[in-house]
Amino acid sequence: MGYPYSPEMITSVIFLHLLLLSHHTVSEEQVQRYVTGEKGGNTTLQCLDQPVNASSLLYRWKKYGAVVATQNPLKPSEHLSISNNGSLWITDLQFIDEGRYECESQTKDGSSWQTLSNTQLRVAEGPTSVSLAIQPAALLPNGTLYVKKGADVHFNCSSESVPSQNLAWTVKDLALDSDDRATGNKSFLEFSINNIQPSDQGTYTCTSQNALSKTTVNKSQELLVYYAPERHPECSWKIVNEPLDVLFICSWYGGYPVPTLDWHEVLEEHVIAKGPTVNSTSKETEHLEVHVNGFILHSGEEVKCIGHHVTGVENSCSFKLKSPYPLGDPMVTALVGSSITLSCTESESLPPAKTVWMQKDKKIINTTSKYIVSDHNPNYKLTIVNVTKEDEGVYYCYSINPVGPKELEVYLTVKTSAGNEGAVVGVFVSVLIMMIGVIIGVTIYTKRDRICIGLGFSHLEDDRGDILSLVDSDEEEIFHETVPQLPPQTNGHATTLVEIHRIPSSDHEDNADSTVQNNDQTHPEPPQQTAHC
Repeated sequence: MGYPYSPEMITSVIFLHLLLLSHHTVSEEQVQRYVTGEKGGNTTLQCLDQPVNASSLLYRWKKYGAVVATQNPLKPSEHLSISNNGSLWITDLQFIDEGRYECESQTKDGSSWQTLSNTQLRVAEGPTSVSLAIQPAALLPNGTLYVKKGADVHFNCSSESVPSQNLAWTVKDLALDSDDRATGNKSFLEFSINNIQPSDQGTYTCTSQNALSKTTVNKSQELLVYYAPERHPECSWKIVNEPLDVLFICSWYGGYPVPTLDWHEVLEEHVIAKGPTVNSTSKETEHLEVHVNGFILHSGEEVKCIGHHVTGVENSCSFKLKSPYPLGDPMVTALVGSSITLSCTESESLPPAKTVWMQKDKKIINTTSKYIVSDHNPNYKLTIVNVTKEDEGVYYCYSINPVGPKELEVYLTVKTSAGNEGAVVGVFVSVLIMMIGVIIGVTIYTKRDRICIGLGFSHLEDDRGDILSLVDSDEEEIFHETVPQLPPQTNGHATTLVEIHRIPSSDHEDNADSTVQNNDQTHPEPPQQTAHC
């Protein structure tokens, strides 16, 4: 009698029995895994390693003991599905999908279900809505922020994460060196920099990391520190294509970024040039040179360079254009055979003028054996060696700058003698004045009596024959005797006798009485006179 089962059937039964034993062993170990998924994303829960012929098994997944997914093709699910190897595929994860999942399997002949694995699913979200703010700061067209040097700057970063997050501020300077500035685990993170300096500029990054999923989001912002030059612009000039063209130079160094420079004619409020060249548009530069033709310039006009900085600082430098004005002695005298130096000074012009000496025919004089030209601004000298009569005439100290020309005429007179004529004339005039003074002195001295009695100078030459009698006594003595009559003079004038008396009393003022008697009976008696001599 043969066996009811074939050898192949016996082998299959033994294999299935071993498989069930292995499943029973795994179930007893209660293996549990942790899986984290992103909200809205997809994830896979593995059902551990399966044997080679795992396709001969059926799988299902439970959540907290309730079946949530099977391999039933009649009830497909878009949210939960089981693959051939037993893995659970979850799409569009939501927070409701969180929980403990169990993977079970059984043979297709209907054996009991065996638990293969336990998996804890956690759903995370974020970081989202990551934002940063830097204040006070201004936005440039390229999206870069800038602040002014010395300002107090505040930095703030915020984001949203589930279940929690970690925030950090880092900065990478221009040398690409990174530095951590602040860390925290709240919904926002702040820090400040007081009196910010150029060394603080760089790229500031706020990093937000989900504490569960470790998902990281970075948001960066470049920050620059601007500052205007501390000094005023410097204006200068340079003569080019003498003498009419001038190069105006304006420099304003030491700022970041570089400023914008403009040249202006102040009186006409006209912009001569912007940017680095005359024909360019406004451009940032810290050194501006402008080539200007002198025909558009005028004496007394103010030219200004204005510097504008993005921080709002504005500074300027200026100078007033002046035409030249040479000064010197317009008349010079020299002797034949000597050397003479003509001099002039010119220090008023702006831009500085070029000054030369010219002859009568307006020909420029250069240094030769005859002429020596000395140019030590602002003094200009022309020395003429071995002067001759032909050197006599007009010489010009000629100055010119882009504003205009000006000349000083110097006339040179050449004499053949040593000039004794002037000395002779001087001596003659001196002697003449001395003689006149002596004559006048002698005349006044000889006629002093007539001057004293008040006749003045008009009758000094008249011989009136007057007699002046002076009496000096300690006691008052009055002469009562009859004064003899003097005979009349042939010149027709009367003779006058004057008596002077002195009263010695200290309590009274000195006085003198004069009695004038007219000896000529035909003429009226003249008034009495008091003489003080």
